[in-house]
Amino acid sequence: MGRGASALGAETLWPPLPPAAAWEDTRETLHMWTQIVGKIRMAQTPLTNHWWNVTLYVTTRGLTTSPMPWNGEAFTIDFDFIDHRLVISTTTGAVRTMQLAPRSVAEFHQQLMARLAELGIHPKISTMPQEVENPIPFEDDTTHARYDAEVVHRFWRAMLQADRVLKIFRSRFRGKASPVHFFWGSFDLATTRFSGRPAPPREFSSEMEREAYCDECCSAGWWPGGGKWPEAAFYSYAAPEPPGFAEKAPRYNPATHLCELPYEIVRASADPDATVLDFCQAVYDLTGWSAGVPPAPDGRPGRQ
Repeated sequence: MGRGASALGAETLWPPLPPAAAWEDTRETLHMWTQIVGKIRMAQTPLTNHWWNVTLYVTTRGLTTSPMPWNGEAFTIDFDFIDHRLVISTTTGAVRTMQLAPRSVAEFHQQLMARLAELGIHPKISTMPQEVENPIPFEDDTTHARYDAEVVHRFWRAMLQADRVLKIFRSRFRGKASPVHFFWGSFDLATTRFSGRPAPPREFSSEMEREAYCDECCSAGWWPGGGKWPEAAFYSYAAPEPPGFAEKAPRYNPATHLCELPYEIVRASADPDATVLDFCQAVYDLTGWSAGVPPAPDGRPGRQ
């Protein structure tokens, strides 16, 4: 499957992305927009272990909340990165749209809530962004107002490939594993495997982290760069790290405690799928869980 996809060419399937600094304004604006939508999902859905209920999902056009309940009906909010629209649709057949174009976070927040109100939907969310430095309440944020449609389309196309390959990796594990989902707080795509054991007690900086890392886990994911990371990359880590992990893990960065595989290396490889899958597997193998939680045969779930 990996080699068949690669035969189409990395340039076709794996689009080039500019350095993180080159589209920082657009990325940070989009990050805040996804936080607003993600907080609506968080408010409307019951807490699921490790915050799995708050995430967004990659679609054939962008990102979606999936259906969220409201007064016995349901609604979805979708980012369309082809026609560059935000689409709100309900199970009653009603639809509202917003153009994705340069506008402030404050304006985006106000217009989204107004369109939801037209549909009789009134979610209550915290308007303070999460997991970012120097957060600005959504209703006050006129700083972030950039939207470059072409680079956002490339970001989504790259994420589409990451989503596909990470789903292959997830399918090879027979134990508890998260879906491949998009975390709007950290602005990355991830899937997480669990050993089935609780994590050793340790101090956490927030309730969010306490819930996320209450069980022993190993994650693999992709992000578009930003902050400490100057370019898009795949990553993987174990929490807690097993003995010797830092010395043996591929591409381990001691500053971040992550294994980091640059997206451009994946694109340039003869088989991008295999490059990502081998990287993720090499990190997972260092957990030492395989004897207790063997992988599914040939990527198919079930007992061996």
